[in-house]
Amino acid sequence: MGKPLRLSVLDQSPVSESSTGTGALHNTLDLAQLADGLGYTRYWVAEHHGTPMLACAAPEVLIGPIAATTKRIRVGSGGVMLPHYSPLKVAEVFSILCALTPDRIDLGLGRAPGTDHTTAFALQRDRRQPSPDDFPNQLAELLAYFEDTLPANHPFARLAALPGRPHVPEVWLLGSSAQSALWAADSNLPYCFADFINPDGENIAAVYHQRVKSPRMMVAAWAICAETDEEAQRIAMHHLKMVSRRGW
Repeated sequence: MGKPLRLSVLDQSPVSESSTGTGALHNTLDLAQLADGLGYTRYWVAEHHGTPMLACAAPEVLIGPIAATTKRIRVGSGGVMLPHYSPLKVAEVFSILCALTPDRIDLGLGRAPGTDHTTAFALQRDRRQPSPDDFPNQLAELLAYFEDTLPANHPFARLAALPGRPHVPEVWLLGSSAQSALWAADSNLPYCFADFINPDGENIAAVYHQRVKSPRMMVAAWAICAETDEEAQRIAMHHLKMVSRRGW
């Protein structure tokens, strides 16, 4: 017999018709408790900005309340869009989450902005010029804080004394392209592939498995339910267009 299929939840905190962002966030807490009771493995919350239909602008804020109101399920980000942040700040935030809920916190990381270009620019602290595209360097610095591998003479070496030690999150790389698979493999990270963005992921998964030392992989997909096949297809196409603009 093969290994059992483990299911998890990726929640974007959708704001339903005639509801509010506040209602959507409370729905997220309720759904997390239900998933915990039903035996799901993970509950991840997304990061999207400037999107009125989604209330999930700050996964790092949602993770704490979700972990506090559940008992066993792993809780994490799906994901934190690292280009918006200082690696040190992300390391400190997730270190504190790990201290409060040891061995249950996941840090899923993405490179995409999770929004449009204007909103991404508004999120920058320094707006004199666009932020550099240096995701691999950001990722390496972040992992060095958690793994305490910065050289002793590095100017940031002392900052690896994170507040939540000895607890650290389980870090995952999220993506929908061959490049993200290579980054995950080269960093020996578990990889979560966004099938709901790019359904042609078989070859990308093969690249990851061939290159990584210790492969661990999840596939993020969705199932659309409606009264008819035609209505389900219409809803699915609408969501596909939305995520293709935002991505991971």
